[in-house]
Amino acid sequence: MYKLFFFFLTVSSVLAKHEDFFGHTLYEVKVLNDNQHRYLDEVVERFFLDKWHATYTGQDGLILVPGDIKEDFQREMIHAGIPYEIKSNNIKEQLDLEDELMAAASAKMNRSTPGLSFDVIHRYEVVNNYLQRLANSYANVRVESAGKSVEGRDIRYLRISSDNFQSRTKPVVFLMSLLHAREWVTLPASLYAIEKLVIDVRDRTLVNNIDWIIMPIANPDGYEFTHTNVNPHVAAPGKNRARNAGWSMCPGVDLNRNFDHNWGTASSASPCTETFHGTGPFSEPETQAVRNVLNQVRNRLELFIDIHSFGSMILYGFGNRQLPPNALTLNMVGVRMAQRIDAVKWSNKRNYRVGNIVDVINYRASGGSSDYVQSFGNLLSFTYELPAYRNVANINGFLVDPAFIYQAGMETWEGIQAGARYVLERRRMAEAK
Repeated sequence: MYKLFFFFLTVSSVLAKHEDFFGHTLYEVKVLNDNQHRYLDEVVERFFLDKWHATYTGQDGLILVPGDIKEDFQREMIHAGIPYEIKSNNIKEQLDLEDELMAAASAKMNRSTPGLSFDVIHRYEVVNNYLQRLANSYANVRVESAGKSVEGRDIRYLRISSDNFQSRTKPVVFLMSLLHAREWVTLPASLYAIEKLVIDVRDRTLVNNIDWIIMPIANPDGYEFTHTNVNPHVAAPGKNRARNAGWSMCPGVDLNRNFDHNWGTASSASPCTETFHGTGPFSEPETQAVRNVLNQVRNRLELFIDIHSFGSMILYGFGNRQLPPNALTLNMVGVRMAQRIDAVKWSNKRNYRVGNIVDVINYRASGGSSDYVQSFGNLLSFTYELPAYRNVANINGFLVDPAFIYQAGMETWEGIQAGARYVLERRRMAEAK
């Protein structure tokens, strides 16, 4: 009875917290060329609008517009010849729905689900406690802190190894999620991989012959902000929580533009944009932390996957359209991974697209994690963009219906396994020569 009361109390409180966003409209826009793309970015910056999904030439994006700017925004789109469609006249209803679904899933978990479940998006402390429990319970697991975030939170990761990383020759696979804070559905992908490598191991080869590093929450401040802010989808939904000097209304740096590869060449110098690259490469403690862990295993690192959402894509470098020397191998392995995911995905989801980031999204990007890792040499470095988990009640791919959480983890793991198995296959072929 108490849990039932708690559930209704929780639902009542979450339904009240989005009142400020009553009447906000979510637009789907399609830019047809680079000039329109630049014009849209200028409009977004001028009116302090929020992109819920980045817009690329030829690919739809999502823009959230307050009710009092709605007519101005539509007039600008018509002037620029940018097609648009209203996806939600009142985004408050979508925010309320997501919170209600999460509250219901949380109440159900409290009643009947032991341990860490796959029907709710878990908070930072819950994930950290889970990682520590695994390290306490399994001899082949260690939990480490890569460093502190802007606000002082530990950036924790797991080391999974049959010999505690003592081997100097065993390949390393590095998985990372939530570098972009609002991409909640990427967290279960990392957590599912952990479960399959530690708790429910089906293939000992992957554990015995590979050392794994998994960082589930690479941007803890931003992630917590998206849970606690009255509108988690607004106010730099992907960035960290850096205080940008002279720009108190525009906090945060896009961490996936802050790595030291072609930094600043295809990103933004304006703190008020979603792709603000910071004051310099590795200016942020979060990217420094990732770099430091990478440096520990750089000589053995063979597969790196940075998990993002959304778009159903497997991307490789470089973000300036230059191809790395092993581009053919990257494409071949990317296709393998995509095929494994496509084999288990829901039938109403489109197949994964594979390719160079610029060729697939028709948009240049610099300072990304996967480009930085690819610059190390002849290894496999990818960005995953998970599908938009939409249904009839959810028109925005970022809003997470608990019904999709397990599926996100399961299908992504299929792709990760395919990449890891290729690493072992390549090792065996090299040793046989």
